[in-house]
Amino acid sequence: MTLELRTADDIALLSETVTIECKLAQGQNGQGELPKDFWPTYSAMANTHGGVVLLGVREKNGTFSLAGIPDAEKVRRDLFNTLSNPGKVSTNLLTDSDVVAHVIDGHTILAVHIPQATRRQRPVYLNNQPMGNTWKRLNEGDRQCDDETVRRMMVEQVEDDRDQRILVSYGLDDIDPESLRIYRQMLRDKYPEHPFLDAENVEFLRQIGAWRRDRQMDVAGLTVAGLLMFGRWASIQEGMPHYFVDYQERPEAQTERRWIDRLVPDGSWSGNVFDFYRRVYRKLVSDLKVPFELKGGQRQEDTQIHVALREALVNTLVHADYTGRVSILVVKRPDMFGFRNPGGLRLPLAQVVHGGESDCRNRLMHQMFLMIGLGERAGSGIPKIFSGWRSQHWRQPLLHEKDEPEQTLLELRMLDLLPESVINELHERFGELFDELDNTDRLILATARIESVVNHTRLAEIVGDEHPRDLSARLARLERQGTLQSSGQSRGKVYFLPGARPVSPDDVFFSALSAGYNGTSSAHNVDSSGYKTVRSVHTEASFEGNDTNAGSGTEPKTDPNRDASGCLLSHHLDAPVIDRLDLLSSELLDELQRRAATPRQKARLDTTTMEAVILSVCAGRYVRLGVLAELVQRNPDVLRRHYLDGLVKTQRIRRAFPSTPNHEMQSYRTDESNDKNSDGR
Repeated sequence: MTLELRTADDIALLSETVTIECKLAQGQNGQGELPKDFWPTYSAMANTHGGVVLLGVREKNGTFSLAGIPDAEKVRRDLFNTLSNPGKVSTNLLTDSDVVAHVIDGHTILAVHIPQATRRQRPVYLNNQPMGNTWKRLNEGDRQCDDETVRRMMVEQVEDDRDQRILVSYGLDDIDPESLRIYRQMLRDKYPEHPFLDAENVEFLRQIGAWRRDRQMDVAGLTVAGLLMFGRWASIQEGMPHYFVDYQERPEAQTERRWIDRLVPDGSWSGNVFDFYRRVYRKLVSDLKVPFELKGGQRQEDTQIHVALREALVNTLVHADYTGRVSILVVKRPDMFGFRNPGGLRLPLAQVVHGGESDCRNRLMHQMFLMIGLGERAGSGIPKIFSGWRSQHWRQPLLHEKDEPEQTLLELRMLDLLPESVINELHERFGELFDELDNTDRLILATARIESVVNHTRLAEIVGDEHPRDLSARLARLERQGTLQSSGQSRGKVYFLPGARPVSPDDVFFSALSAGYNGTSSAHNVDSSGYKTVRSVHTEASFEGNDTNAGSGTEPKTDPNRDASGCLLSHHLDAPVIDRLDLLSSELLDELQRRAATPRQKARLDTTTMEAVILSVCAGRYVRLGVLAELVQRNPDVLRRHYLDGLVKTQRIRRAFPSTPNHEMQSYRTDESNDKNSDGR
């Protein structure tokens, strides 16, 4: 990743994340010393997704400032000397170009760019002992790996094919005969003269990799691939106890667990991978609403979208780690298709999306699918999926990983990048000027219309391969043409259509005061959460209760600006705002505290649990940051940086004031239309 570090303000805007860590690194004499806690971070980033460690940056209460390293060369030497010592670090991933010195206001800091280790390099561990000395990066912290995680890394390191292992004592009795018969028929349909077709079942299984003999060990039997592809459910359970496949069709474009169709191994069918593929693919495409394609004047029912869904399903099945504790999950919703498999990517994410190289976890299973015309050759599957989705002008697929538990998620959303109604509206508004724009410029304006306000980062995600400088030039040109307006400066700058200025905190809170809102006057305005001072730019009136009144559950006073539960009302927003706990009704306060009970009782929570609590607390109403922080007993700045910003980015929660994302009065509401649960759907 690239960091622009030119001024002290760039340092102040930093926040520690899964890929960024800041360390003072000045040592006892203040001249510079590589801190001991650098090495767990090195191990953690190498074993996860890589990252940058900034040496010479001071952190206090979540705020970063420039400190500098007087003797930066000494720190650099110590770094590489230790990396060269295999007794201290198992693998050196760095070159000279990975350690970059930045001089800001006369102070030198070192940016250490740690790449993601390859599968064959992991685990990266310390002190010549992987158990107890291997780390992974979760959120902004380094987490020590348990022995099971380390062992799984070691297995991934040495096993190119996870599915070629022979299962001793497993034979033809463990094969579902109907699954094998249908597979042979599909091979005959694809290649009528294929030489394998004349073989008896055992020989046929051997030829496709489902049966293997190890001459050196003098053992023979079904391979893991053979059992998973064609096995009976009871046999699969015995041989692969964590194996589970799950298909769910959900009726609405949201995360609720209700389903109208579900397929799981329940004894009514074989439960194996091959049957799961056949049954699920039919369900995925049964009512697919995409136009037929013409080829040579003939209608082709197998469109690019069919190909993309077929590849997504095969890809999920052949790249899964069937020893993992997460199930295979396929979800169909009116607005999207979702695919989840246990196990992370074996190649860096950017390389997988770009294509051209493959490192399949279950190579034999992949070959079995290829033999009957399913799936794509090495390294072309994901690009084929992306290409199919682009053919319909749908939003770019989202491929990402989760580390706890380790899994890979692919989301294929059927949302138009350029909805016809929006295009017509923009054409009517800007006329010929809009017609003269290229597709990227139109996409920018359409996004601003759909999402009300956008920034450079959001547009970079949507546009895709546009260079950041080129995108900045586009935005500046559109602004000069009068098709966009902006507010804010530098990284806080946002863009919107003319006359569509986004609502600000002053529009909601100050207008409420002007209309007679009965705030409590205070010269200090201490947030009831006890974390920081909050003031409006227009008034000294407090928007908080004090420590003695906050959360008292008093009944709300009669106020035309509040609803019966004590929430602030504003015609600028589509839902009420919980801006003060002391004005809420007892019923609502008790309910919010019940939803926030887990973080109130536990100082440490995993990310998934905390996100679920936040989404529950913010359901149906906007909740001001300070109030949310008090409810979950967390620092507001930490809450925003570590949880809320990520939830906004994945569209599970939305800001009341998107043009000022870091404003002290920012409020959040769960986006019911896009909310995702812990399964990533």
